[in-house]
Amino acid sequence: MSIRKTDMIYLRVTPQERKRIEEKMAELGIHSMSAYIRKMALDGLCICLDLKDIRSLTEQVARCGNNLNQYAKRANENGSIYAADIMDLQEQFQEILDTERCIFLKLAALK
Repeated sequence: MSIRKTDMIYLRVTPQERKRIEEKMAELGIHSMSAYIRKMALDGLCICLDLKDIRSLTEQVARCGNNLNQYAKRANENGSIYAADIMDLQEQFQEILDTERCIFLKLAALK
């Protein structure tokens, strides 16, 4: 359910201030001045997150899951699993942990 915005607030700015607002919006990738000004007025902060690391982590987890499924299928067919397969999973898991640690460090640096 969407809340209708019926109240209006008028704001006058100089051309230089408008240009600065538009530059800040562009830096964040925000296209709606109304949304930007509302967010800044209510929270005093706009954060633009770069989610490439999260996408990479998701892809790594998906690859690891796919490999695990293949190893499980092979183990069910043969009754055993290869040591190399287990080592491969351990390496993939370590990559996931490293990526996760990097993401958490970046998030912790946000102020």
